[in-house]
Amino acid sequence: MVREINTISVIGAGYMGKQIIERSALCGYNVHAYDVSFESLNEFISELNKSKDIKGEIIHHNNLPEAVKNADLIIETIPENIELKRDVFSQIDEVAPPHAIIATNSSSIPISKLEDVVERKDKVMNIHFYHLINWPMADLMKITQTSDETFEKGKKWVESIDITPLIVKKECYGFVFNRIWRAIKKDCLKIWSGGHADVEDVDKAWKIFTGSDEGPFEMMDKIGLDVIYDIEMSYFKKSGDQDDKPPDALKELVDKEQLGRKTGKGFYEY
Repeated sequence: MVREINTISVIGAGYMGKQIIERSALCGYNVHAYDVSFESLNEFISELNKSKDIKGEIIHHNNLPEAVKNADLIIETIPENIELKRDVFSQIDEVAPPHAIIATNSSSIPISKLEDVVERKDKVMNIHFYHLINWPMADLMKITQTSDETFEKGKKWVESIDITPLIVKKECYGFVFNRIWRAIKKDCLKIWSGGHADVEDVDKAWKIFTGSDEGPFEMMDKIGLDVIYDIEMSYFKKSGDQDDKPPDALKELVDKEQLGRKTGKGFYEY
């Protein structure tokens, strides 16, 4: 008998993790959440329960084993660091129920880079969300050992929370939309770091051309420049091409903890 997805565990409650927690609970799923910053997670959930019509129950935990012990689907949303993700995947695999699917929300790292640290190779996949309000879509990608049943259950769950699945037919870095976004982001960073134009004019051009409310630099500030840097570094490590290396000027902002909206300053001041 196929076990349905009823309980979700979200490991990591940063920019994307919070959105996944909120959308899942609004759609009636019970959500168990864990983040190393327990107080911040507790505050977020308290505010969410006060301000939104939450249909599912949200429970926060101060340790990973408790957060995943009853899960049908576990989504990892920790920083874009492959060694950290491999460590967390291994921990999840040891303590999660045997039937549970483990998915990474990685925006650039294919699941094949994580599969060798888990036993349940038929129950792992990429489910990469974009901004759930502005861009309600998610990349879905499997590996050769991911079962069709796992993939279909993941796809149906994504659709059940009103998100459009984008099916990646063959493994690649960046998946679907992120490959397009990455090309735009990469050259925007080059324009800025090379002193060719101000971020305001680049954003202005993008908004005129697309009709979007936000430009590339505003979007990067929203995501977090530390996240942007880690993603760009993952592409660079994959290719080894110096043209893929993120500019030193971006690393300098990260080192100064000018990470965007979450710190009050990035490409813009908030």
